[in-house]
Amino acid sequence: MKKMSSSPFVTVLILSYNGKKLLDDSISSYLANDYVNFEVVVIDNGSSDGTKEYVANKWPSVKLLRSEVNLKYSGGFNFGLKYAFTEKKSDYVLITNNDVKVDDKLISSTVATALNNTKVGFVVGKVYYYEEPNTFQTCGRKFDERNLRGLDRGFKEIDNGQFDDEVEIPWCDDVFWLVSRELYKTTHGYNTEFAFQGEDFEWQLRAKKAGFKIYFSPKAKLWHKESMSIGKKSAFKSYYDFRNPLIVHMMHRNYNNYKYYFKMKRKNLIVQTIKNIMRFKFVYVIKSWSGFLSALKWGVKNKRITITQILK
Repeated sequence: MKKMSSSPFVTVLILSYNGKKLLDDSISSYLANDYVNFEVVVIDNGSSDGTKEYVANKWPSVKLLRSEVNLKYSGGFNFGLKYAFTEKKSDYVLITNNDVKVDDKLISSTVATALNNTKVGFVVGKVYYYEEPNTFQTCGRKFDERNLRGLDRGFKEIDNGQFDDEVEIPWCDDVFWLVSRELYKTTHGYNTEFAFQGEDFEWQLRAKKAGFKIYFSPKAKLWHKESMSIGKKSAFKSYYDFRNPLIVHMMHRNYNNYKYYFKMKRKNLIVQTIKNIMRFKFVYVIKSWSGFLSALKWGVKNKRITITQILK
């Protein structure tokens, strides 16, 4: 096995689709990091807003990878992961949203945590709300016996030092995460069945089955503008919210283990449907049901759920 340098090479991947206006904070703050051995790469995911020219003119040191078509979230990052691990031979890749601003020690902190531990798959840190810079959005996720991935640690809490320990955590989100080369070689990145939503959860499940761990690095800090790309409460997001997490459960668990989640999701869909009808948000109703039915179609086709179980 190749011996790891004390300053392993890191590729930072920023995915952007028509998000030129969001890149100033993300690129500038990553370039200002104090780590000595990294590159910043922008993946232009089929944009039509001049992202390619904007990045080339404003940040000539930043590598730009362009796909002429929108590969969606998981496909876009897989495009970048292949470049980083195959062409650049990176030791780690830091995957990050474009709607963020980061602390200048984020890269060095996540790498230090990765080097301090064994069988590292992902390293995450503190994610704050951009508009409330001392309030957590997430510090990883808790374990939930029925749903597997539970609620966010520290959600909407003020940072009073309660998450200042470097620890292994059960689950996380991928607002940003450091990915190890060993994990990528074993699991090959995101599953493109999950274009948006659920893609990080599914990758974590495969990583855990292969024996990899998730670590929390408390000195790695990021401020998130939250769902700027697809919309925090958009109809588009509703489709994937009701589709992808359910497929993840069906893909990796048997019915007896995920039936509580399924019934909770079905109940939530009915409640949201009534609320959206009362608010005249009929597009949300259509998108939510389309997503849910798409998940069930996948489940029946792949023999992960039966019609009887659906109607039960």
